[in-house]
Amino acid sequence: MALGKDYAAQECSIARALEVVGERWTLLVVRDALYGVRRYNDFLVHLGIPRAVLAARLQTLTDAGVLEKRPLADAPRRHEYVVTERGRALWPALRALGAWGREAFADTAPLRYFRHARCGTELGAAGECPVCGLLVPVGDVEMLPGPGLDPEPSDPVSRALFAPRRLLQPVVTDPV
Repeated sequence: MALGKDYAAQECSIARALEVVGERWTLLVVRDALYGVRRYNDFLVHLGIPRAVLAARLQTLTDAGVLEKRPLADAPRRHEYVVTERGRALWPALRALGAWGREAFADTAPLRYFRHARCGTELGAAGECPVCGLLVPVGDVEMLPGPGLDPEPSDPVSRALFAPRRLLQPVVTDPV
């Protein structure tokens, strides 16, 4: 039996979610958006994704209300993609997936650390602060480079993401 192209016949909330975020590259686009990447060219450079695929993923995420497409003030013909409340709600799932990947495939040094910006404590696997006992909202998460990251990345987005930063803060890159 051939594999279907969608999950429309499934009566399952996971299947419905996969209709939006289940395609290859989509969670990486959402991850980058949560990291603060907003411009099309920055997604393109950082992910190494084909242009047509990126355009399709951004359109799907915009249509689903995960991202909002806004004109850039200084370049009205260009746009930025801003994470919406629905997109922020994906942070715990991405955090858990990242923690699982770190644990299950721990053959390299950690690439990034995530900590509670208020108290500086590294987050638990579910995005909780072990000291404060809170599930930390994505805007209160600070991301720091780990020893597994290349300290001299070649692309401007990776260079911008190498410095400690709060999630959701817009990434500022060199002019492209």
